[in-house]
Amino acid sequence: MTRTSSRLANDAWEALLTAHAALIKHLAADRIWHEVTMREYDVLYTLSKCDRPTRIGELNRNVLLSQPALSRLVERLAERGLIERSADPADGRGVRLSLTEAGRLQQRRVGGRHAVGVARAVAAELSEEEMRQLEAICRKLSGADRAAGPDRNDTATSEPEEVTT
Repeated sequence: MTRTSSRLANDAWEALLTAHAALIKHLAADRIWHEVTMREYDVLYTLSKCDRPTRIGELNRNVLLSQPALSRLVERLAERGLIERSADPADGRGVRLSLTEAGRLQQRRVGGRHAVGVARAVAAELSEEEMRQLEAICRKLSGADRAAGPDRNDTATSEPEEVTT
């Protein structure tokens, strides 16, 4: 019996969510989350990828938190000196967020250990070819390939010198 395209898409979606939940639970058990929580790290990591201070709405598009939860978390990170708020020059009412030097150091410190855990968990289950396929599929689903355009360099065959997620 063959599955319909709709059923296949839903089964693939369910498998993706189940895999994500299993990996998150596995990674949450790592003994690296004493300095920051996984959610705090997610915000620090997302900000570390920004080349300029970012509005909270932009940040919210890239983290798995509701707007109110993100606002509270940003407040806590700012109180701890990990995130800096600055006035938005384009909108006097707006605020832009960026990492402080302490926030950048914290992200790198936890990120190095987190990257090791991610690599260990994923490589334990997938071959290098499967990891390349998974990356390509996820980029396609997220629209990253469309956003990057046709001139995107193919990095699937080159090894990064250092992973800092």
